Amino acid sequence: MTTTNGFPDGFMWGTGASSLQTEGAPPLSDWYAWEEAGRAPRSGAGNGFGVEYASDLSQFADLGLTHHRLSLDWARLEPRQGRHDQEAVEHYRAILTAAREAGVSVWACLHHFDLPGWFADDEGGFRDERARSLHWARHVDWVGETFGDLVHGWKPVNEPVAYSMLGWLTGRIPPGRQDVDAFAEALEAVLLANHEAWRLLRSGDQPTCTIHSLMPVYPVWSEDDDRQAEPARANARMVDDVVWGSWIRALRDGVLAVPGRPEIEVPEMAGSFDLIGFSYYYALGIGPDLSFRPYPTGADVGPLGLAPWAEGLRVCLERLAEELPDRPIVVAECGIGTWTAQDDDDLRCRYLEDCLEITRGAIADGIDVRGFFHWTGVDNYEWNLGYDAAFGLIRRDRTAKPSADVARRWATGT
Repeated sequence: MTTTNGFPDGFMWGTGASSLQTEGAPPLSDWYAWEEAGRAPRSGAGNGFGVEYASDLSQFADLGLTHHRLSLDWARLEPRQGRHDQEAVEHYRAILTAAREAGVSVWACLHHFDLPGWFADDEGGFRDERARSLHWARHVDWVGETFGDLVHGWKPVNEPVAYSMLGWLTGRIPPGRQDVDAFAEALEAVLLANHEAWRLLRSGDQPTCTIHSLMPVYPVWSEDDDRQAEPARANARMVDDVVWGSWIRALRDGVLAVPGRPEIEVPEMAGSFDLIGFSYYYALGIGPDLSFRPYPTGADVGPLGLAPWAEGLRVCLERLAEELPDRPIVVAECGIGTWTAQDDDDLRCRYLEDCLEITRGAIADGIDVRGFFHWTGVDNYEWNLGYDAAFGLIRRDRTAKPSADVARRWATGT
């Protein structure tokens, strides 16, 4: 049974955001320390969602975007070990209550790139098995008990591969490492933390959904030097094993296989999560020197330094359906970044139209896609780019862009 616009009844139309990007870095978080050290622009109060949340959520609902993913920031809730901030608890409960009153179903994320300083620095973070199994597990349990009555669903850890890669391989976010072995160890640990969160949260009534950053991976080399071809292909296979294989095999076969680490059998991982969610922004070209390059070659690049390519969304949907058959899929993030100063929303309109047409086509071909979450609702803080990059349907002054009407037309079928 489908609606007139070709999407199934109950299809989830939504937006996604994180607490840090919309409310600023908590003072005792590792990201706040990162800003203090001059490693990223100041986030300040984010895009003002901490004050404007009721009207923002109502505006999303008016567009037909009745699902929203936000994060419950651990560093805001437990800034010091064992001491919860009751004001922060009441603040998040007020946001969740406002969402319910606006008719917006909230999907809660427990970790979106920043951590309490005490956990990241003093306890060793996710890489420390004791910290992960004790402090993280205790936090997940507490969040479930504290907010579960107001949450529609859980998306526990945002993009384990991207988080590990940015933190321990490229060094662009805390802890700022560039160490291949540390990256592999971190990725394994974060995937285990995501599994532990699913294990603890699955007993409730709310559905659980993964969020993995996915992109097609292609070898790229200079056409006038064929000697580069095989190294580029080998590097692309290696990166593909990380981006796709490290977690897909776990969800399919119960084997956690992170390249560079011994395989771990975790039978309970097989079939875990109710929904397979992923974020998509671009395809990735890999050079013979293991450099990350835009793909398609020669395409215009955006603020992230890579080329938005809507057709890659189709590649991801088809591959997921093949790798994890009979598992429902959610496009948990999809959007395009433009330079704020240029305010090029025409590009966003075209890209959104293309991605939604691709999603509709995948559904028509039998791929079980349950939802599409646009990143993001209101322009926000974009990590190392600060406020120079825009991803929103709505500007920070709360004026809607033409792309908001594109989203509305698709979401409502009118």
